[in-house]
Amino acid sequence: MTEKAIFTNMCMIYDRQGNILVEERRKNDWRGIAFPGGHVEEREAFGDSVIREIKEETGLDIKHPLLCGVKQFYTDEGERYVVFLYKTNEFSGELASSEEGRVFWIKREELCSYPLAADFEALVRVFEEAELSEFFCYEENGKYSRRII
Repeated sequence: MTEKAIFTNMCMIYDRQGNILVEERRKNDWRGIAFPGGHVEEREAFGDSVIREIKEETGLDIKHPLLCGVKQFYTDEGERYVVFLYKTNEFSGELASSEEGRVFWIKREELCSYPLAADFEALVRVFEEAELSEFFCYEENGKYSRRII
C-alpha cells in the first residue's frame, strides 16, 4: 500500500554563544515562533532543500545541515506530512527576514518565553536530545495525540 506524502524541512541554526535563530511565522496554519524551513521541491534532494529554504527565509547560507529527526502528521486530506529536522552551527551571510516571517536571534534559554507555534516546545526536544528521532502526531479515538520517539 502506498500513500500520498508532502515533504518539508526545518532547521535549528545555533551559534557558539548559546543563541538560536527563530522565525515569527505569519501563516495561520502554524502561527508563532518556530525554526525556519519550507517545502521540498520536485526532484530536489532533502539536504539541498533545507539549504535553499534557509537562504530564502533568512538570507543566511548554511553548511553541513545535520539530519537529526523527523516530524510527521496527517493532513485533513489524508496525506502524510513529513518534516525533516536539521540543525547546524555553520552559517554565513547577513540575516534578513522574508514574507514568511521575521527572523531573529534569541538565547536558547529564553525560547519558552515567546509565543511558540503549536507543539513547538516539545518538538525542540527532537532537535536537542540525541536519543530522540521522531515526533509523530495522530488522531486516536477522535482526540489529538502525539508520540516522541
